[in-house]
Amino acid sequence: MTKKSGTRDLSVRVKSARGRTNSSTRWLQRQLNDPYVAQAKRDGYRSRAAYKMQEIQEKFHIFKPGQRILDLGAAPGGWSQIALEHIGKKGSIIGIDLLEVAPLAGATFIVKDFNDDDAPDIIKSLLGGDAHVVMSDMAANTTGHPPTDHIRIIALCELAYDFATQILAEGGSFVCKVLKGGTEGELLKTMKRDFVTVKHMKPKSSRQDSAESYVVATGFRKNNPA
Repeated sequence: MTKKSGTRDLSVRVKSARGRTNSSTRWLQRQLNDPYVAQAKRDGYRSRAAYKMQEIQEKFHIFKPGQRILDLGAAPGGWSQIALEHIGKKGSIIGIDLLEVAPLAGATFIVKDFNDDDAPDIIKSLLGGDAHVVMSDMAANTTGHPPTDHIRIIALCELAYDFATQILAEGGSFVCKVLKGGTEGELLKTMKRDFVTVKHMKPKSSRQDSAESYVVATGFRKNNPA
């Protein structure tokens, strides 16, 4: 696009600094020029990811008053903020992450690996029963090699899904980040067997150059025979 005379380029350019890699410089520049990052600060959300969950909620209505919610890989807590707006004071949210998450009124965050053997029992105890929604915005560190990155994030999704099936209530929902191309065939078949509906969605608030999308599975069949 040709820039008209008299107009100014308002985007922020970040100079490389000693000790900062080119990739981190690009990330910082992208953050500074991202309208959703700025909007999140104005709205009081902890991350731009909050708007992704907001869009998912508007389309699928997965959160309802009084629900019990599990947020896998919860840091920094943006998804939990959106869930809290819909489940009300009678609902409960447990967030689990390897990183410490700043306190959030109405939610409980624990520092733990959800792959630990005792994690399901701990989560159920804290929630006060089975979860109505399990959500995961976890992402593995990218390598820049699409096939490798796809395998890594699908592996995370598989782990999250296996965990979700252990603690989801009948009729519950599962939301998980995947990369473009959707889930692997076997995982998708399993989801379609275990849930009434399985859909993919790429929120408008996802960066256009990002390959991420989300799988949204609703209507969990808890006692579905294998």
